[in-house]
Amino acid sequence: MHPMPRTPLSRARRRALMAPLLAGALVLSACSWGDDDEPATTTTERPTTTTSSPADRSTTSTTVAPTTTTAPPTEPPLAWAPCDDGYQCAELEVPVDHDDPGSATLTLALARRPATGPGERLGSLVMNPGGPGGSAIALIEGTALPAALTQRFDIVGFDPRGVGRSTPLDCRTHLQAIYDADPTMEDDADVEAYLEVSQDFVDECARDHADLLPHLGTVDVVRDMELVRQALGDEQLTYLGYSYGTSIGEQYARRYPTKVRAMVLDGVVDSTLTGLQAAAVQAKGFDQALANFTSRCDADDCGLDAPADQVIDEVMAASELAPIPASRSDRPATPGVVTLALSQALYSETLWPELARSLSQASHGDANGLVSLADRYLNRNPDGSYPNAFEVYFAVSCLDSAWPAEPETVLETAKAVGALYPRIGEALVNDYVRCALWPVPPEPLVPLDGTVEGLPPVVIISTTGDPATPHESGLRAAARVPGAVLVTNDGEGHTIFAQGKPCVDDPVTAYLVDLTPPAAGLTCE
Repeated sequence: MHPMPRTPLSRARRRALMAPLLAGALVLSACSWGDDDEPATTTTERPTTTTSSPADRSTTSTTVAPTTTTAPPTEPPLAWAPCDDGYQCAELEVPVDHDDPGSATLTLALARRPATGPGERLGSLVMNPGGPGGSAIALIEGTALPAALTQRFDIVGFDPRGVGRSTPLDCRTHLQAIYDADPTMEDDADVEAYLEVSQDFVDECARDHADLLPHLGTVDVVRDMELVRQALGDEQLTYLGYSYGTSIGEQYARRYPTKVRAMVLDGVVDSTLTGLQAAAVQAKGFDQALANFTSRCDADDCGLDAPADQVIDEVMAASELAPIPASRSDRPATPGVVTLALSQALYSETLWPELARSLSQASHGDANGLVSLADRYLNRNPDGSYPNAFEVYFAVSCLDSAWPAEPETVLETAKAVGALYPRIGEALVNDYVRCALWPVPPEPLVPLDGTVEGLPPVVIISTTGDPATPHESGLRAAARVPGAVLVTNDGEGHTIFAQGKPCVDDPVTAYLVDLTPPAAGLTCE
């Protein structure tokens, strides 16, 4: 399970964030452990992966001069037309290979909600939900932003290359098999089965998209975003990125620092780590979030027949012996499904009551609730199909970070991490075995740091209980990004801005509007 950020959202926004992508709607303080059987309307975003950022494709840290931008097109490049019940949509052609702009192109799909006024329009606020693989169009169409932003900005989202309505990456035939497979290796048969289905997935992507795969990394998305800025007619970029969307923001700021007007990064991916290092950090974050859940569950009598830790262990052990039947689903809960369900629920406290009910049902032999949670992690459609999110997740993650070339190294690391964090650690790390098999070699990103000149203050938001992008990642980013201002959210869940917490929303909104950063050291409880 990856770090695709998620959070509670409307249905439209959930579609944006996909299994592991942002999510945000309401801030929750206490949860009710009621026995209502209706699933919570919340999603996730998958754990985002680690990225390092080389705009120059190198790993050396030298002073970075602002990149000269291409002259804007002489003709209006965007033909906006009504779409999606009140929004406007357009398309923009960009090079598949930015270093060979005269060759093949692909299509970026954009949507916007024009500024409503009153007040002088300030330009466009470009947003990204994370993933990698989240639809920014679905994000802007499903997110309720503060009125001060919707009045003064056109709210704009573009689906990154490979995602959603943009030219898609489509190689997900084996997706269900990947996550039905046992993600913990008890014997050679487990290893063989896991590597076989992983190789099938990788081979399909390599066969069907060989020309596109080398050009799906964050650096390519950033160069697309610069062309989007030019096409929008904005002199500078105002940007809000969640989870993996923070990697896009960081890389844009590194490549085009003087083109940044304002930037908010919520749930920061640590670009200084290798892929396996980041996976281990994330395993620690999910383990802590699960401990917070079990502690709350036991203290508030969440309806389980035994302590929550014991029930979780019994359910996981039962799924290892035989898949647990699901009364209202087309498939049972395998060990992979159980782990996905736990991961999904840890993205937001709003899902904790549902997780408790699902664990109770599974302990009595019915895994319907766990399968439902796992389906939402994967953004599985009612007809059993999937959006093109997870293949993009790997296409980007495997390019952006350093990974071992041998799958055995990933499996060995997973065992070591699993010994520290036994419920989720091994499964989370093993998910990245796909990157050891990936057909395109990694080009690790170079982190944004003080070698970049001309960047205005960047606001970084970090939540203390965030499982996917742990708080320590936000602290490190705030220390290395020049002029960064850190806002700490003391709470649970992945990402927080525009979820109804005034202590966070008000100063960050003011910064986006009038460029006055929040007070240094701001902590919101």
